[in-house]
Amino acid sequence: MPRTNPLWLFAFAALLPPALLAMGMVWGGALAWAGLAAITLFAALMDRFDGLFMGAAPEGAEFPAADSLIVALAALHIALLPWLVAHLAGPAPLSDKIGLFVGASLWLGQISNPAAHELIHRAPRALFALGTVMLGMVLFGHHTSAHRLVHHTHAATPLDPNTARSGEGFYAFFLRAWAGSFARGLRAENDLRARKSGRKGFHPYILYIGISAASLALAFALGGLIGLAIWTLLSLSATAQLMLSDYVQHYGLMRAKLPNGKYEPVQNRHSWNAPHWYSSAMMISAPRHSDHHAHPSRPYPALRLPNAQDAPRLPWPLPLACTIALFPPMWKRAIRPHLKPWLNANP
Repeated sequence: MPRTNPLWLFAFAALLPPALLAMGMVWGGALAWAGLAAITLFAALMDRFDGLFMGAAPEGAEFPAADSLIVALAALHIALLPWLVAHLAGPAPLSDKIGLFVGASLWLGQISNPAAHELIHRAPRALFALGTVMLGMVLFGHHTSAHRLVHHTHAATPLDPNTARSGEGFYAFFLRAWAGSFARGLRAENDLRARKSGRKGFHPYILYIGISAASLALAFALGGLIGLAIWTLLSLSATAQLMLSDYVQHYGLMRAKLPNGKYEPVQNRHSWNAPHWYSSAMMISAPRHSDHHAHPSRPYPALRLPNAQDAPRLPWPLPLACTIALFPPMWKRAIRPHLKPWLNANP
């Protein structure tokens, strides 16, 4: 019988790539490519051992060490990103730089992004602030507002900029969703502030822009124009991967509009899930997306994978699905037979 994902598995899968990236910067050579290999080849190999850890945690189970891992991942993000930029702007061999840059871009997109996502859903202000800093460092701070205030309210409806329509290619989606989420998140924050009385403090968008500006200033201090370009490219890659995840996990799935003009409540069938145990652990349970929308505050070790009859499942691990989505004709052709049964699944 498949067992629940234990916390040590999350820790191993999520901490291995940044540990190897750090070793690659210290020793170079083959180790410069080890972080990349851990996120791609090793994760794909482990996912082949189907269903080794797939069970659901008991209802009400607590995970006191879960926050410690997320905080550790945040600390690594804050410390390792400047180190990587300084190293890549320095005199290291070109072959080392290529391996480290690609590995770092995937680490930011597939591990740091889910960790930041977990943190911005946490109630303690210190944890929420860590997630905000992580997203601001990769120049995507407004996602903190847009994701919580817009996406979780309007997912799988035309009101959500981050829900991809059936037949929409990723690149068109990226431009529409980035601009739309920035504007809708700003509007949501303004509406929230208008309803508050008394002291309101800094506008969150000023904070997001300030963190991003400070990050770019640090990049320039570490490596001049080259450092600035590297930080910007790594941030663009991280943002693109976050948007790819949004694109894939809601592609073509829309909530029905009710006679009263409102949309039906979000259901498990309105998110794609990926039943691949290792990449799910590496991505802090991000591929268990339906349960996250049903229980946004549920900690990542407790997220459940819905039955295949109740929610659509991707036939590939989420990182591979996102890679296929980079080629829109291939993606649309590959996902069409899997999407078709869910297009008319509304009761």
